[in-house]
Amino acid sequence: MSAVEESIESRPVAKRKTAPILNRLLDFISSVRFGVVQLCILVVFAMAGMLILQQNVQGFDAYYVSLTPAEKTVFGSLGLFDIYHSWYFNLILLSLSLNIILASIDRFPSAWSYIANPKLKATKGWLLARNDNETFEFPDQTVDNLTVKLKKDLEARGLKTTVTQDKGITFVFGQSGTINRLGAYIVHVFLLTLFLGHFVALQTGFDADVRMIPGSKTDEIQLIQFNLDKKEKFSVKLPFSMECTDIQQRLIDEKGSIDVTNTLDWSTKLKIDDPAYGITEAAASLNKPLVYRGYRFFQAQTIPVGNARTITLELTPQSGGEAVRTTVSRNGSQQLPDGTKIEFKSFQPDFAFGQGGEPDTKSGEYNNPVAVLNVTPPGGDAVRVFAFAQKLADNIPVGAPKAGYKWRLADFEKSPLAHILSIKYDPFSAAFIAWYIGGFGLVGALMFVFFLSHKRVWAHIEKREDGTTEVVLAGEANRNKIAFEDKFKKIADELRGK
Repeated sequence: MSAVEESIESRPVAKRKTAPILNRLLDFISSVRFGVVQLCILVVFAMAGMLILQQNVQGFDAYYVSLTPAEKTVFGSLGLFDIYHSWYFNLILLSLSLNIILASIDRFPSAWSYIANPKLKATKGWLLARNDNETFEFPDQTVDNLTVKLKKDLEARGLKTTVTQDKGITFVFGQSGTINRLGAYIVHVFLLTLFLGHFVALQTGFDADVRMIPGSKTDEIQLIQFNLDKKEKFSVKLPFSMECTDIQQRLIDEKGSIDVTNTLDWSTKLKIDDPAYGITEAAASLNKPLVYRGYRFFQAQTIPVGNARTITLELTPQSGGEAVRTTVSRNGSQQLPDGTKIEFKSFQPDFAFGQGGEPDTKSGEYNNPVAVLNVTPPGGDAVRVFAFAQKLADNIPVGAPKAGYKWRLADFEKSPLAHILSIKYDPFSAAFIAWYIGGFGLVGALMFVFFLSHKRVWAHIEKREDGTTEVVLAGEANRNKIAFEDKFKKIADELRGK
């Protein structure tokens, strides 16, 4: 072994320095690969939430009963019945948000440099290394003429142009769509808005419902808490009171039932008495929920016991004469020309006398509809009147003339007994921000990113010693490269004089 070899072997081997653990951890957390993996996991969880019926969805109790004991145990222990409130779903959501923030901070300076410090000059070798490049030789053209021609053509095609000179070489640089370099960060902003709104809505909001019957007034709602197949309700006081003034159901077939399968739309009119904002009249319909002070009211269901929104009465004077018609709204009243006052007290779709002789109904169907009225004749006392849809003989007590008239229910507008409003409370409007601003903004940002591109074109113009002017033209785009190739070809042909 030579002295040199001995010297090399005896020399201590330098240890490679490793990055601190914290730096390596931050690099891992902010890596694109880690973010993509988390996003895929989040999508899988979201799909599980759609495929497995969640416990706050109507019909969950029947779904839960249909499962096998093993499925109940596994799904329940993994929290799959309420996956959007589970700790691991929120953990992935927060971890992915942190990944997006750190990745944006790490990569933003390089993206911003395209806007703040664009590459105005490029060597001939660098330009020839671009995928799109052309070299031209002009024996009878000056540098100035070619510069003006190229600048004009680039600007005509929407590229903002800059001309610089260095060491006898003229550089022409044109670009458009620089803001597209920040497209990924716009996507990140809307994605984080979506995540944040979703997280805040889940943590601060709650679900409740309330039954609305025309004429009823309440300042309480029934807060719903789910525990697998058990749905518990607790009364919660509202900062305002609500009075139901009207309910309406638009039917496909007006002669059919009031079942939801025969319904186009239904709505509930409310009068909200708020000490802070006064009285507000509003309506919540199936196709247009009501939003008030962070409370969103949705039509959830109806109580399908037949009732009437309005009734039309046919009154035949007991003393003789032509019959008259009058219409009375639910819980409303009407006064006849002779001073007789009619009050609409109740409606029985399938009339029968209950305990104590009080009017009742056998079913919720319109088999034997009857309107129960309080009628006060001029100068007399109020009497209870039954207006039947079918014609009854005068010798039947319930069909005998009263208060000077023979009463008959000529027509009525079908309406259910009550509507159930589902209420979602979102004090910070986080759900609105998430789904409308975050969701639609994300769609728009993705379209902006993928359908636009940052296009750049360089020209290296130099006068050679033999008098020929050489132009090296090159360009590139960060996206939509095929479309850019077509544009670059047109620029080259224009310069060539085609």
